[in-house]
Amino acid sequence: MSRSIGLAHIIRQDDGTSTGVWGIYTLQSAFQPIFAFNEGKLSIAAFEGLIRPFRDGEPQSPMNFFSTCPAADRLHIESLTRTLHLLNAGACLPQEASIFINFDPSVFTERAVADAALRDMRLVLHEAGIDPRRVVCEVTEQRSASQETLHSFVAALRANGFRIAVDDYGADDSDINRIKELKPDIVKFDAYWITQLMESGAGFALLTTMVKSFEEQGIRTVFEGIEESWQLELAEKSGASMVQGFVLARPELAPTSFRVFDETSQTPVAAAADTPAATAATPSARPGKPFGRRVAP
Repeated sequence: MSRSIGLAHIIRQDDGTSTGVWGIYTLQSAFQPIFAFNEGKLSIAAFEGLIRPFRDGEPQSPMNFFSTCPAADRLHIESLTRTLHLLNAGACLPQEASIFINFDPSVFTERAVADAALRDMRLVLHEAGIDPRRVVCEVTEQRSASQETLHSFVAALRANGFRIAVDDYGADDSDINRIKELKPDIVKFDAYWITQLMESGAGFALLTTMVKSFEEQGIRTVFEGIEESWQLELAEKSGASMVQGFVLARPELAPTSFRVFDETSQTPVAAAADTPAATAATPSARPGKPFGRRVAP
């Protein structure tokens, strides 16, 4: 059996986790929980894998790391980060939870490239002991060479048994028609856009209408970047399926403490909003933003 490109850059640690090596950087996985609303309570439904680069033992900004990588290496780095997250998810995360993994459609310009990457991914999933149905592939609708390429790539993901999430919906030139064409399982709303809409009654009404429309089509919704308790309260009122953000939990480097998660344990939304989230092992590159409380009509 051929060896995955990603696996070739992996180092196994004594604690069961894996780290990646790319040039002068050591790469680690961090995972952030995604919580589902259920009759006024919150429970962990999934985790998103996030890359954390280190240089000489010091944490580096993921944005800076990717900006230093030549374009020709981007496909291999994509494979490495996915491999790292899946191996660590298999070692550290509860088996009931879904795993959100990011894909950049712009690097999959040909079907043969996508097929090769997905063959590697199946090899890694087998090694990690992860059912493909647990994997949610996040794609950004705008980042693709063409709509035909994007649709072909999404079709290839589905053919391998993965679920599809459109990431950052509402950012830049998002298009509701593209969502209808892609038919994703999940739509993740852009954090900044959500906040803007929540700051007025009219905006919140529009947000609620969009959530209802997606849910009626069988598309689950995630509000990401939730950092304040008032945002969490409005997210629940809007009818969103799931939420993700610092107000609930910060990312943790693998090995995480999330293995103790019990799918039967739930937290009331009000209690979660009043409880400070756990401190991240590595600060997020996303800058903080002061928010004022807004009350929707």
